[in-house]
Amino acid sequence: MRPYFVAFFFFTLTPLLIGTQWLLDKLHLPGWGVIAVRYYRILCWMLGIRIRVVGEPVRDHAVLFVSNHCSWADILAIGSVAPIAFVSKIEVGKWPLVGAAARLQKTVFVDRARRSQTGDSIAEMVNRLASGISVVLFAEGTSSDGNRVLPFRSALIGAVREAAARAEGGVLIQPMSICYTLINGIPMGRQHRPLVAWYGDTDFMPHIKAFLPRAAIDVVISYGEPIAADAATNRKVLARQVEEAVRGLLNTSVLGRP
Repeated sequence: MRPYFVAFFFFTLTPLLIGTQWLLDKLHLPGWGVIAVRYYRILCWMLGIRIRVVGEPVRDHAVLFVSNHCSWADILAIGSVAPIAFVSKIEVGKWPLVGAAARLQKTVFVDRARRSQTGDSIAEMVNRLASGISVVLFAEGTSSDGNRVLPFRSALIGAVREAAARAEGGVLIQPMSICYTLINGIPMGRQHRPLVAWYGDTDFMPHIKAFLPRAAIDVVISYGEPIAADAATNRKVLARQVEEAVRGLLNTSVLGRP
């Protein structure tokens, strides 16, 4: 019965979220972030996703979080911690319900097939940060099996540097990692982590159908030390620094020690 329960609440809550956030946006009222966090927390509760936070995310300043990425569940877990906007591929904006909800939750869409529009995406990221909204960038450019951090895309790191150059006073970057550690209270080994990870050519519907019967999934979201970036920041040095920081955070979560 659990899949039906989740489906019922998803198709009930999501239109309500869309309607409420649309109204707030039209009336120029605050509150979208609080509503989004509660929405994600309810979905995590329904799916049995339990979150543990290690470190402290920057809360008094809009920050660009740079993270690894391994599952659609990352969005729910990260979004349940604090109000945040995501950088996503443009195809997500066309998904029924999900696309509309993502747009109202300040998502920045990137069209990877049209590099000429990269500047527009960067401008949107800068606008979000300038308006006090923190943004998450999955710098690998795709999702992994959850056991490792893939090399960061140089183009995406270049976008970070460009955003820092355009933003007045630069950009504060905070490395972040997400790692799925337990399933039904039992430690997840390398062979089990792909049960949660959604990557490669895996179809979404079969994956979520296999995910739903699992009683409880524990996830660790780790935050590293913030890094200041501006127009003078070296792109290659920044890429290496952030990638190493995220990899270190993930390895600590996987191994249970630094």
